[in-house]
Amino acid sequence: MSADTTRSPAHRLLRRARAAVIIAFALLLTSVSAACDSGPVVAPYAAITQQDPAFSKTFRHEFTEVGGVRMHYVTGGSGTPVVLIHGWPQTWYGWWPIMPALAPHHTVYAIDLPGLGDSTGTPTGYDKATLARYVHSLIADRLGIRDAAVIGHDFGAAVAFQYAAQFPADTTRLGYLDLPLPGPAIDAATYRTLSWHIAFHTQRKIPEAVVGDDVRDYLAMFYPQVAFGGTAFGGTSTRSPFTDAEIDEFARTYTRPAALSGGFDLYRALDQDVRNTLIAPSIQLPALLMTAQGQLDAIRATVSPRITNIVQAVDVPHAGHWLVEENPQFVTDQLERFLG
Repeated sequence: MSADTTRSPAHRLLRRARAAVIIAFALLLTSVSAACDSGPVVAPYAAITQQDPAFSKTFRHEFTEVGGVRMHYVTGGSGTPVVLIHGWPQTWYGWWPIMPALAPHHTVYAIDLPGLGDSTGTPTGYDKATLARYVHSLIADRLGIRDAAVIGHDFGAAVAFQYAAQFPADTTRLGYLDLPLPGPAIDAATYRTLSWHIAFHTQRKIPEAVVGDDVRDYLAMFYPQVAFGGTAFGGTSTRSPFTDAEIDEFARTYTRPAALSGGFDLYRALDQDVRNTLIAPSIQLPALLMTAQGQLDAIRATVSPRITNIVQAVDVPHAGHWLVEENPQFVTDQLERFLG
């Protein structure tokens, strides 16, 4: 008769339980060891660029505290400074298709606007004049750059406009990409009629309630609408100029509830944006105006009352609102010509 059969059932149960614990602990150690062997944990903001040799060769992620906001930006390159400011629903990564081409002749600073992307904390306002002061504090005060060419797309263009209007001595050139400028030529009420999404996003709390946890799905459906031939331009195309990886990256940041609300607050600030533009001085710096194909005259009409020295104005062939993604070579060529 074996020793095990002479012991009580309770004793045998305890023995088997101990064996199970030992096996589980061994498996845990194995999994921890495997995780350690796989290398260091990559920060979420760096994951999209981790395997990209063009990034690791030239660029780096940085963070700087500005007015209670931890601002994230990507920098790299050599030469005259160029500040790139994104719009909605994008982050600094919206500029990535053209950044390596600019880097040989320019030091590039692609920022995440306060409260958006991987910039955390809440700015004192999402009107573009306030956001421009955060960007200026980062670029001029923290980094000591007072000769920057400032380029903005979408709402980032309005931030770039306010940067140049408030700090002309610290700005060399202004690039204004595809946004009707809220102000003298178009008031906030009229602006909200330009597209369904503008009227929708300006509502309090409703966009957050509708989008909920389906941020990626919402963005994936939105991007094609304002792309070339999309429904916002009277077309029928459902083609998105963004890859799944790009949509994943933008959705990663906008899934954060504060960032989702902050993105909609860009629209909710339209009334204040109009008031700020009305009191802003005219910008006499050399300016570049780029728009979606067929939109140049309409957008120029809203911009020219305040940007008076447009030295280069083009619409981007075969591009809707997403100029950089839809025709990166054309945009790069125009920027290099403008920046000199």
